[in-house]
Amino acid sequence: MQQIFIDQSVKEQETFTVAGDDARHLSQVLRMRAGETLRVSTQAGDNYLCEIVALNKTEVTLRVLEKMASTELDKRIYLFQAIPKGDRMETVIEKAVELGVYEIIPVEMKYCVVKLDDKKKASRLKRYQSIAEAAAKQSKRSSIPKIHDFMTYAEAAAYARQCDERIVPYECAEGMEATKRALAQMTDATSISIMIGPEGGFADEEIEAVREDMDVISLGSRILRTDTAAITTMSMVMLAIEMQG
Repeated sequence: MQQIFIDQSVKEQETFTVAGDDARHLSQVLRMRAGETLRVSTQAGDNYLCEIVALNKTEVTLRVLEKMASTELDKRIYLFQAIPKGDRMETVIEKAVELGVYEIIPVEMKYCVVKLDDKKKASRLKRYQSIAEAAAKQSKRSSIPKIHDFMTYAEAAAYARQCDERIVPYECAEGMEATKRALAQMTDATSISIMIGPEGGFADEEIEAVREDMDVISLGSRILRTDTAAITTMSMVMLAIEMQG
């Protein structure tokens, strides 16, 4: 079933109109017709099954048939991702959105290979947000995760500390006991931060800066790439949350 996100609020049996890129995509690319249905999600995170009443190249008129269940996790996951090289950030965004992330924060760390000026940051943020929207549609999310502005490590650590549960996968951490404890503690958390290091790993001072108030955990005995570490941790956290339900 196709999905779109809208800015307005709607209610059952109401008729409303969608214009712009979504209208063109539905009518010209997907070639949908009157009588077909699609999933519509609002900014408030509400989801509705809607029927196409009429459409042309610029507008689609929809009627709300019924409300649909939310697909969001009941906890907010904040993913702090060290800026990786190449297109790995795009992979992380796509997969993290599919796995239920609430917000993704690109972070500048000491051993990040990539250094970006303000113009490139603005360009990338725009692209990253479009990737998040496409992934949200594909995975039938009820809301589109936000891609936050780039942060320094100090800014990211301060922001992460606002979450109830905070985990930092670290290649030098030993054993899985800390990992088990951190996942078990998510039962009572409403917000969770995940801090992922760069290709060059965390600097010693970066780990020491968060060791007292964040759970430094292991992802196993193998060294994972930064994008693999992000996806692995997101998968573990998502499953821990889902299994609690």
